Amino acid sequence: MIKSMTGFGRCEAAWDNRKFTVEIKAVNHRYLDVNIKMPKALNFFESAVRAELKKYISRGKVDVFISYEDLSEKTSRVRYNREVAEEYLKYLRQMAEEFELENDIKVSGLSRFPEVFTLEEACADEEELWKELRKVVVGASEMFVDSRIAEGEQLKKDLLHKLEAMGKMTEFIAERSPLLAAEYRHRLEERMRELLADATVEESRLLTEVAVFADKVCVDEEIVRLRSHTETMKSVLTEGGAVGRKLDFIAQEMNREANTILSKANDLEISNCAIELKTEIEKIREQIQNIE
Repeated sequence: MIKSMTGFGRCEAAWDNRKFTVEIKAVNHRYLDVNIKMPKALNFFESAVRAELKKYISRGKVDVFISYEDLSEKTSRVRYNREVAEEYLKYLRQMAEEFELENDIKVSGLSRFPEVFTLEEACADEEELWKELRKVVVGASEMFVDSRIAEGEQLKKDLLHKLEAMGKMTEFIAERSPLLAAEYRHRLEERMRELLADATVEESRLLTEVAVFADKVCVDEEIVRLRSHTETMKSVLTEGGAVGRKLDFIAQEMNREANTILSKANDLEISNCAIELKTEIEKIREQIQNIE
C-alpha cells in the first residue's frame, strides 16, 4: 500500500489517577525528522519513544506532543539538602566572627535559604510508566499510519489516472512521429520542383535529405523508454511500501525523455503534445513529494 507523508494520530489513556495523551502530526520531508515535545519528567523515555516511532514511520517531518497528568495524592515530596544547609551555616558563622556581629541564626531562618529545601516530583516506577506510555504511543502511531494509508490511496488513484493520460499522449506521439518523414519528403519535393522548374528532381538527393531529417526527428528510443518508465511506475505504485524516492527518480527519467522528444520535435502537433506530457509529469512529481 502507498502511504502519504501527511498524517495525524491521537491516543489518550488513563489509569491509577495518571493520564497520557500523545498526538502525532507530519508533513512531507526528504528524510525522517522527528521532533518530540514532552514533560521534563518523561525526558528519559525520549530514546525509547523515537525507537517505537521508527517502527511505523520511515520519512516525513514528524511532530510528537506528549502530555502527562499525575492526579495521585503523592505527586511530590520535600527534600532536605543537608550539605547546602551546612555550607550556609559555615559562612554565616564566619561572617559573625569577621564583622563581630551577633550570631542570631535560627532553624526557621536557615530553612528559607535557597536549595535548603526543594520540592521534587515523586518518582513513579519507570518500568510501569513506560509500559503505559508505550501503549499510548503505539495507539497514536497506528491511527497516524491509518490516516497516511487513506490519503496514500487517494494519491495512488490520482497518479494512476495521470499515468493513463500520459500513456495516451505517448501513443499519439508514437503514431504521429513516423508520418513526419513522408510529409517532409512531400514538402521538399514540391519545393525543389518549384525551384528547379521543369527539371527532374534527383531521387538520390531527395532520399538523402529525407533520411537525414528522419534521423533527426526520430523519437523511437525515447518512446520505448517512456513506455517502460510508465509501466514501472504503475508497478511500483501497485506493490506499495516506502517508494517515494524511487518514484521520484522514475519521474525524473520520464521528464528527461519528454525533454528530448520536445527538442527533436519538428511538428506543431508533437510539440504541443510533448508540452502537455511535460506538464503532466510535473504534476506527477509534485504528488510524489507527498509519498513516503
